[in-house]
Amino acid sequence: MGVFAKIKGLFARDLPLTSDKAWYPWMWTMVGAQTQSGENINEMTALTYSAVWNAVTLIAGTIGALPLHLMQERGRGKEISDDRRVYRIMHDAWNPYMTAMAGRETLMSHVLTWGNGYAEIMRNAYGEITELWPITPNRVTPEMKDNRLLYRLRLDSKDVYLPREKVLHVPGLSYDGMVGYSVIAYARNAIGLGKAMETFGSRYFGAGTHPGLVVSHPAKLSQTASQNLQSTMSEAYSGLGNTHRLLLLEEGMKVEKIGIPPDDSQFLESRQFQITDIARWFNLPVHKLKEMTKSSFNNIQEEQQSFVTDAILPWLVRLEQNYNMQLLTRGDRMEYGAGKLYFKHNVEGLLRGDEKSRGEFYTKMFSIGAMSINEIRALEDLDPIDGGDIHMVPMNMIPLEQMVAQPTLVLPAKPKELPAKGNGQDVEETEEEEAESVGAE
Repeated sequence: MGVFAKIKGLFARDLPLTSDKAWYPWMWTMVGAQTQSGENINEMTALTYSAVWNAVTLIAGTIGALPLHLMQERGRGKEISDDRRVYRIMHDAWNPYMTAMAGRETLMSHVLTWGNGYAEIMRNAYGEITELWPITPNRVTPEMKDNRLLYRLRLDSKDVYLPREKVLHVPGLSYDGMVGYSVIAYARNAIGLGKAMETFGSRYFGAGTHPGLVVSHPAKLSQTASQNLQSTMSEAYSGLGNTHRLLLLEEGMKVEKIGIPPDDSQFLESRQFQITDIARWFNLPVHKLKEMTKSSFNNIQEEQQSFVTDAILPWLVRLEQNYNMQLLTRGDRMEYGAGKLYFKHNVEGLLRGDEKSRGEFYTKMFSIGAMSINEIRALEDLDPIDGGDIHMVPMNMIPLEQMVAQPTLVLPAKPKELPAKGNGQDVEETEEEEAESVGAE
């Protein structure tokens, strides 16, 4: 169904042109979603393409699964401030019906597709945040009125304005820092090309192994004979269930295939390239989208590190700064009272599935005294042990300044030369010589 056919079907519901319901923003997204390949691509239909679905669920799911803590500075140290309401909301549950992971995953998926993520902030009489409710970005429009940032929400045929204090807004890459770009809108043609290849493949196999055939007859056929021949060929030999059937030709008829075989048009190679193209749009290593043709065991570990530092880390910083600015008060963010508060993702959660990397990390942190046994056990959800809070350091290392000031502390004394070992007589002679030397002294 074409775009205008969809619009015609919309107005067939007896909605007048002046009705606000007939002019939802999603309709304009649908109209502008026509790609050069002929596929209609918007933020919703793009998710039907496997590469886009994989990219969005991978980034959003990874960030949603990472532990998010509210940290507080106390002197020279830091600790988790789990006695705050906002900590329980961001760590446990956004609202009575949505877990914290589901809420943060939904917010991130909106940022990845629409370019903006919104959530309504509910507060109690004391101004404390009690709940967060996600809002679909196609219903929200940020506006500046009287030097105030307001968010206009379209609810049915009525507009509702929410102040800045009641909306959590995380924008992606943008031209003004306020409204993010939609990756789907900019990658529409690339996604449409991938979808067109899927459509071509589906139609190719759905039409059987004889697409685009020309049947020629040496004589002139009447209109009735031509229709009968066409219907017979279509019913008997088209469709996936009629593949490889025996084709019988009569009266000198000939069949000529005019379709381009998928091998000749490099169909499979083109589909693989489109996966790489989608990975570029989302800044992901190609192997993360399950494209493993050029991957090996030697470079997978490096690609995994690239996934964390290049794809995930910039999003974590963006999210943390928006959480700090919008969910914490000015007094919480400044060094007032008990100490500064800030949100921090625990990237170590990415190592949970890799026991070898996790063990190497713990070993290095323990050997330099950065972590104690109980701190390591706490990360593994194990109970502490007696004496496990001591930080251990190697004894064969001292500060460089101390070695320069007192070199004798690190330079071993010259050992005393011992007599060569021989028979028993040599030993007795040596003992007698030592005795004489002592008497002489």
